[in-house]
Amino acid sequence: MADLGKPQNTIAVLQKYNFNFQKKFGQNFLVDARVLDKIISAAEITETDFVLEIGPGIGTMTQYLCENAREVIAVEIDRNLIPILADTLSGYQNVEVIHEDILKVDINRLAQERNQGKPIKVVANLPYYITTPIIMGLFESHVPVESITIMVQKEVAERMQAQPGTKDYGALSLAVQYYAKPDIVAHVPPNCFIPRPKVGSAVIRLTKHRENNVQAKDETLMFGIIRASFNQRRKTLVNGLYHAPGLPFGKEQISNALEELGLRPDVRGEALTLGQFAELSDLLGKAGNVPKGHFG
Repeated sequence: MADLGKPQNTIAVLQKYNFNFQKKFGQNFLVDARVLDKIISAAEITETDFVLEIGPGIGTMTQYLCENAREVIAVEIDRNLIPILADTLSGYQNVEVIHEDILKVDINRLAQERNQGKPIKVVANLPYYITTPIIMGLFESHVPVESITIMVQKEVAERMQAQPGTKDYGALSLAVQYYAKPDIVAHVPPNCFIPRPKVGSAVIRLTKHRENNVQAKDETLMFGIIRASFNQRRKTLVNGLYHAPGLPFGKEQISNALEELGLRPDVRGEALTLGQFAELSDLLGKAGNVPKGHFG
């Protein structure tokens, strides 16, 4: 079976099927065996693992996963890739391709049926526009996930692991770090893909916290406060939260909560740690502050 980690084999498959890249799906196929090996290594795939792959493309990473995992489910949205995957994966008995939008797949059911409900490993090469909805969907629905190892735009990976006070720190940093520990494991230049993207990429591994280091009493409220804090970065936290649609807090209420946390009234969102956002959310969300069902 042709190793798709070699560019000439990928080109041969694309020509055989006269494949046209779909811009709407952000398709860039990885053609570098060293990077593929790094992803397998970073994801710590072993022969006992059940792996969910999101966006297999023509099956390049899927081949490597099949060689290392017990079982692989690959979810592909582009119907034109389904017959190609049937061809490139025909030599493997431990893989199933599902033609579906990953946001509509019942991953909890897959984990129950294929992995006895134990945490699964997720591997993906994600286009920019869908990265955040997929990752947050996996975390917020509390799917049993051990780790998510993904190829994303370099700047997105940097935002995921950014720390307070830096220019990359924002709502995505906080959302990811609430649920997982992010580690960039490889930087991948554009020449590792067909077609070449305009920007560099990175492989980042998100290791799910076994127990959240930080816990908010109302996660939905906390994330509402975080989003409002970064919607207009130049505003102070008091003004950002006061003017945010859907947040029912007065300026005095917000100032008092910040004072209770030992923070200045002119503090900006990018200065707060995840723990401070959780505490602020708990203070503002005390009984009576937030109408019941307001953030449901």
